[in-house]
Amino acid sequence: MNNTSNNILRKPDWLKIRVPEGKNYVNVKDIVRRHKLHTICESGNCPNMADCWGRGTATFMILGDICTRSCKFCNVKTGKPLAVDPNEPVEVARSVQLMNLKHCVITSVDRDDLPDKGANAWAETVKAIKLLNPETTIETLIPDFDGLYELISKVIEAAPEVISHNLETVRRITPMVRSRASYDISLEVIKHISESGLIAKSGIMAGLGETEEEVFQAMDDLLGAGCHVFTIGQYLQPTRKHFPVAEYISPVQFEKYRKTGLEKGFRFVESSPLVRSSYKAEKHVGKD
Repeated sequence: MNNTSNNILRKPDWLKIRVPEGKNYVNVKDIVRRHKLHTICESGNCPNMADCWGRGTATFMILGDICTRSCKFCNVKTGKPLAVDPNEPVEVARSVQLMNLKHCVITSVDRDDLPDKGANAWAETVKAIKLLNPETTIETLIPDFDGLYELISKVIEAAPEVISHNLETVRRITPMVRSRASYDISLEVIKHISESGLIAKSGIMAGLGETEEEVFQAMDDLLGAGCHVFTIGQYLQPTRKHFPVAEYISPVQFEKYRKTGLEKGFRFVESSPLVRSSYKAEKHVGKD
């Protein structure tokens, strides 16, 4: 079912998403608004927002909502970001407390405009969450920081339980959809995280035109870099201006990816059409 024309493929039934509703969803939305927080749930048009917010959880996006990169798969705004808010780490920590989260996920836009690419803000946010919420476990979904180990180490030293960095796609398609990041630099980031002793996590999108063999190779490359947790979900084209969906991958194929990933050696594999990197991330804190 390859998309060889400019036509938009019709979504299959298994990609239907329910409308956000419920008391918990409204409560989380209110907290996000009142504290002027940015969530990737909204900025990325995540298909699981209804589910996650309905369960009283959210993935916070720090360092603003304007990215310095323009990846062809991503719906986050791109352009010149605003100044970093020095109060943001405390605001995020307070929001985690208000939501009474046992586990939270933090991600960010790329901030190539900053000398430290946002690494210090990352570290301060993790520290603030831990100070105010000592029982809360944390996953950080970080950018590549241009592969600079000293910047990645700032996040490592803040000691979140899981550090994730997404490979996003297979090697061949990487230059088609990622504006600055490279496949090999992403693998180096994962390797540096793993060698620190923390849980290293990564994920890719399916449906960009990759083959099964290329997905298996990406799995092997990540395992070789020390990746412990692997996620794979269906790519959904945000707008007509973004990279087109080449194919909608069936649930049967996603289940094959899940089983193969576990057989290859990942500790956890999340694989289904609506999986996103932070979906049910609390499961990935455990090492067994």
